[in-house]
Amino acid sequence: MKINDFKLELFFGEHEFSAPHLMCCSDCESMPLAELLALEPGAEERFMGSWLGYSESPGDPELLAEIAKTYKRVGEGGVLEFAGAQEAIFNFMNMALEKGDHMITMFPAYQSTYEICRAIGCEVSNWELVQTEGGWTIDAGELEKLIKPNTKVIAVCSPNNPTGYVLSAEQVNAIAGIAEKHDIMVFSDEVYRGLSESESESFADVYENAFSLNVMSKAYGLAGLRIGWLASQNKAFLGKMLNFKYYNSICGAVPSQKLAAIAVRHREELFARNRRIINSNLEHSDIFFEKHKGLFQYNRPMAGPIAFHRLNAGVSSKDFCEDLIRRKGVLLAYGSLFDKEGDYFRMGYGRKNFKTCLDLLEEYIAEGYGAAL
Repeated sequence: MKINDFKLELFFGEHEFSAPHLMCCSDCESMPLAELLALEPGAEERFMGSWLGYSESPGDPELLAEIAKTYKRVGEGGVLEFAGAQEAIFNFMNMALEKGDHMITMFPAYQSTYEICRAIGCEVSNWELVQTEGGWTIDAGELEKLIKPNTKVIAVCSPNNPTGYVLSAEQVNAIAGIAEKHDIMVFSDEVYRGLSESESESFADVYENAFSLNVMSKAYGLAGLRIGWLASQNKAFLGKMLNFKYYNSICGAVPSQKLAAIAVRHREELFARNRRIINSNLEHSDIFFEKHKGLFQYNRPMAGPIAFHRLNAGVSSKDFCEDLIRRKGVLLAYGSLFDKEGDYFRMGYGRKNFKTCLDLLEEYIAEGYGAAL
């Protein structure tokens, strides 16, 4: 398989561990191992007694049971563990699609969602999120117009990366209805599930041929565990994916799965903690963008730790972001990394250093943004 460069990951490879101030991250604030273990009496002793042999290929039974409790209809055998979200995406797309098939993706989106499909030899159509004065929106009525006789998958992401847009319950049901009518699978990226006080049902619970993706990295803030999963009522297809997994990771890392089980059991505590961080950062963000409303289109996220704002500065968002990192050490991700035109940039709200980054951005603007461009 030949596949195009992963633009965002190349960008992070260059800057993520060298930039002093990260302001574009899509995950929530992480924590030390000791803090996670402290959530549960006896957890540290049990963890230290973990047997470091191979684990079951579908996933550690304890972890799978805990994850299954977060869904209403997938039940036993309805969850398959992966090494992060990337393996799950790669596995699903290779099992669901063949050369010549067609996929529809909500757009903008995480690049691997559609790039893997193109590498397989599939046609991809974008179901576009639309910029309005009030933020982002999408029309479920436009989705059905994109369907072709060879459409096999509809890919959605809610809360959306990078826009922070959230599908309503009515939209979820409408998408499921369209997919069922045309016998199309739904791949639903739900890695930010848990960060909204009120959420629609998971696609895995709404539609029997939907596959819901989740991961420790985003809403849980535990990216270092490298644990992801897909949940579905379609257990026969999960079985096919398990066979493909034997050519990937084979099985998950025991320590990570044990720690992930603790996190899932205490998910409400972790989600509440991360919502507090996001909400506090949004209060600062509201003030900043109101002050600079001529310079930016403020697309306040509906939920989750990321937003996709537009720059109205007379310079490209790429030049703006690159100058910002040079002069202030603050990292924002410009829109072309997401294949999106229009001088957008992704801003992250899930980290505790947000106000420090915002103050430096304020300084940059006050000193004459783009002066060196």
